Amino acid sequence: MKEYISVDIGGTFIKHGVIRDDGIIISKGQSKTHAEQGGKALLENVKTIIEHYLTDNKPEGICISTAGIIDPIRGEVLHANPNIPNYKGTKIKEEIESAFKIPCEVENDVNCAGLAEYISGAAKGASVALCLTIGTGIGGCVLIDGKVFHGFSNSACEIGYMHMGDSNFENLGASSRLVSKVATRKGDKEEEWNGYRVFEAAKNQDKIAIQAIDEMVDTLGLGIANICYVINPEVVVLGGGIMAQEDFLRDKLEKSLSKYLIPYVRGATRLEFAKHQNDAGLLGAYYNFKQRHSSN
Repeated sequence: MKEYISVDIGGTFIKHGVIRDDGIIISKGQSKTHAEQGGKALLENVKTIIEHYLTDNKPEGICISTAGIIDPIRGEVLHANPNIPNYKGTKIKEEIESAFKIPCEVENDVNCAGLAEYISGAAKGASVALCLTIGTGIGGCVLIDGKVFHGFSNSACEIGYMHMGDSNFENLGASSRLVSKVATRKGDKEEEWNGYRVFEAAKNQDKIAIQAIDEMVDTLGLGIANICYVINPEVVVLGGGIMAQEDFLRDKLEKSLSKYLIPYVRGATRLEFAKHQNDAGLLGAYYNFKQRHSSN
């Protein structure tokens, strides 16, 4: 059975593994990104990871998911967050194919996560799907009939930048904001808190934690509703580390969406939580590779 090397480049960790042609991940691992070292060092790190897998595998392709606005045709980084210095302009596809003589495809990490949920996850079979990842920031992806909608300049669904009041969706609704808010209100240092601790406190009836979560949910409901009015998705899929708290969040998010969506639209919009979680980027990068090569 054919095998593929898949690499998911995040701001903190690089996840990597080997995926079979049937979509099963047969080995995987992760290493620190060391983003502060910049784009060139990051790419060399990725090459080292690939070389390791080539010792025991003969892959048909190299599949890459990465943070940043990506040109999926050229496999080039068009724009990147400052947390990876000098990443913009990195020609990932060109450099990987030149180094290993193996076909390579590159796609944005949130688009990969969305593709994974469409093909074998919570959005499977949906005609129009909106997928969000909610973590230290907020990313989005729109899939129409199973294809990622990239927009005119490959920046479609950069929803974290969406203006809300005097701030934006990401600054108000991300889990990093939740953690910061709880720590500040308790007079603690921010590093003493994380998302898991906030939810554990809320489950133990901590009023500050509960209020902060309710404020985050209200922001998410408003932001998601505004996007739904534009693209009219059949399903909204929520992923990212914080969405592992489905049991605690589902009812709250359902009510928040109902608050901001008119009944007709709300009745046609299904809310789901991501199935693939930490494997979404690896799987989505593989699915992206297969889609691009099946249409050639």
